[in-house]
Amino acid sequence: MKNQQKYTALAVTLSLGMLLSACQQNSPKTQLTLTGSSTVAPLTSEIAKRFEAKHPGVRIDVQTGGSSRGLADARSRLANIGMVSRNLKGNETGEFQSFAIARDGISIILNTNNPVKILSNEQILNIYQGKIENWKQVGGKDAPITVVNKAEGRSTLELFLGYFKLENSQIKADVVIGDNQQGIKTVAGNPNAIGYVSIGTAEYDIERGVPIQLLPIGGVEASTKTVQNGTFPLSRPLLLVTAKPPSGLTKEFIDFAQSQEVYDIVKQQNFVPIATKNVAKTSVR
Repeated sequence: MKNQQKYTALAVTLSLGMLLSACQQNSPKTQLTLTGSSTVAPLTSEIAKRFEAKHPGVRIDVQTGGSSRGLADARSRLANIGMVSRNLKGNETGEFQSFAIARDGISIILNTNNPVKILSNEQILNIYQGKIENWKQVGGKDAPITVVNKAEGRSTLELFLGYFKLENSQIKADVVIGDNQQGIKTVAGNPNAIGYVSIGTAEYDIERGVPIQLLPIGGVEASTKTVQNGTFPLSRPLLLVTAKPPSGLTKEFIDFAQSQEVYDIVKQQNFVPIATKNVAKTSVR
């Protein structure tokens, strides 16, 4: 009798264990991790807040580190979604699924106390190569130029180098920064500094009183408007990427980030919306 009770208890325990395991396997995923571009991250964070509000219990963790990190983490599955602020290139187009959520431009920023309002492409090249070292040489004050450059692995750096046909080794930088906010803080705190950042991020901070100014590129005003109408020469897509076709919560979040439901968030962040989907109602399966 005791043995029978023992075996019955064991059978119940095993059944409960199998049931619990099955429930865990079939339970909906309630957490996503996104890593990558510091340009895309603030936009994605705001989209994530709205998504979480619509789906109680869902948690979305957004981390920066540059587009290279976004691609690497998506590839290794350390992140569900990578954030990339450039077009995919080469083998990346076959390796990753990409989803555009907005467009942005890149331009030169100066401190508002700098009287220089325009620089030719040749002058920008000469400043970044150390051939022009004083603002007086380009119509400014008699003061040394502080050249601010982006760190390796940042897509902003890649686009800047590509547009100006430069190698990073040719740049004579005084300060090397990571994300856009570091660049903006450096230039805002130094009247003699020059840097280049996301137009959307710069416009957002200018509207909030940060003492920086955007300079034209190639004679075209640096603004969300010129990025939108296609006249600004240095622009890029803001992408979410995955290593395989997205499904479940990952797909639902990407669909939401591409939808007209976040159109206002994209514009509030001073980016150009690319609303491709109309998501009337979403549900976490």
